[in-house]
Amino acid sequence: MAMREPASLSYRPAAPRAVRILGVRVDDVTEDETVALVAGWLQAGGPHQIVTVNPEFVLEAGRNPAFAAVLEGADLATPDGVGLLLAARYLGTPLRGRVTGVELTHRLAALSAQRGYRLFLLGAAPGVAEAAAAALQAHYAGLRIAGTFAGSPAARHEPFLRQLIAAAQPDILLVAYGHPRQDLWIARNQPYLGIPLAVGVGGVFDYLAGRVPRAPRWMRRLGLEWLYRLVRQPARWPRIVDAVPRFIWAVVRRGPGS
Repeated sequence: MAMREPASLSYRPAAPRAVRILGVRVDDVTEDETVALVAGWLQAGGPHQIVTVNPEFVLEAGRNPAFAAVLEGADLATPDGVGLLLAARYLGTPLRGRVTGVELTHRLAALSAQRGYRLFLLGAAPGVAEAAAAALQAHYAGLRIAGTFAGSPAARHEPFLRQLIAAAQPDILLVAYGHPRQDLWIARNQPYLGIPLAVGVGGVFDYLAGRVPRAPRWMRRLGLEWLYRLVRQPARWPRIVDAVPRFIWAVVRRGPGS
């Protein structure tokens, strides 16, 4: 992926239009608008939280009131998943495009390299965050990494992690514990940390570190990442069922106004 300079950072976009999908808020933002919002937050100071909503998030929110509250309270809920775009169009409230965790991470790294912001990578398996950080630094000259740590989202580890992250003083915290744990972790700990931006990024570190290959670009354009993941990782079948047929059926059954 070629390095992209953050675009149109001199303007401050208005609050994005919110779309409701099965009751969950999804903000109608583009990548450029997201980066412009982030640039403003980083100048103003924290704390802020971004959630990258996909169909699994929407279904989990229906089962998990605490997670639903976190999604509702986030400063930005980006549309991550072709299923959301199809659902929004079916419901008569189309979204303009996707802002995925992988692409958002690259854009945040580019912005940070340009402006001197510091990233902290938290989560994933031991060694993965370090490898992901090294890959980002190789791609974005001058990128500053405040720290990396695998850790655990368990509540008993939170005092130590707060101390570790606070001492590192990052501007952006990327948390890769998978939903809903990463997003709940951020919501619980941001009041203590006050980091200008924290984002739950799911499996992004695995992609950056080369542990899990991404779907080819043509499959991503067609929204077939789920099929690629299923072929490469058959153990994901229960999650694929949740993210594709169950989500589609829920949207069709509820219909417009859901």
